[in-house]
Amino acid sequence: MKKDTTKAGKIIGADFFETSWQKSWTYIRTVVDVVREPMLILDRDLRVLAANEPFCETFKVKSKDVTQRLLKELGDGQWNIPTLQKFLKDILPKKTFFKGYEIAHDFPGIGRKVMIMNARELHFKEDETFEPVILLAMEDVTAMIAVAERMSEHVNKVEMKMAEQTKAMMLKIERLQKELEVLRKK
Repeated sequence: MKKDTTKAGKIIGADFFETSWQKSWTYIRTVVDVVREPMLILDRDLRVLAANEPFCETFKVKSKDVTQRLLKELGDGQWNIPTLQKFLKDILPKKTFFKGYEIAHDFPGIGRKVMIMNARELHFKEDETFEPVILLAMEDVTAMIAVAERMSEHVNKVEMKMAEQTKAMMLKIERLQKELEVLRKK
């Protein structure tokens, strides 16, 4: 943050920027905390500035245990996923974002999770008074995928049973046709 600057000919002290930062940070935290999906706020080094309650519940961690830690160090390195790290590191310098990036990962203590990730830069002002941050949102689709897999298994079983029953019926029809032919010839 800048210490002093001029705005419309007036000197603005560091307290103005600190107050503005606190108001902005409170606003961002409030929005993130209201969201039902797991979310992280990361700085440019991919250090966790904040984790919302759904993140902590989903991954069975406490906010104080993840805050100020590098993403790749969370959970004994569970989040050190090279592709995710690259996508996140590109967001600020290249002004990019990503949506719908799927990660399937086994997390010790909680099991396999399939997450759909979205990330975007969140900047405060065009004049870069405050450092931009990255908002990383996750949708846990593990249960939906499990339901889809069970439905697929069920559909496959029904199709196999239908095929077996159709084959058995066709054999009976063939036998009946042969019996009818024999009866017609008599």
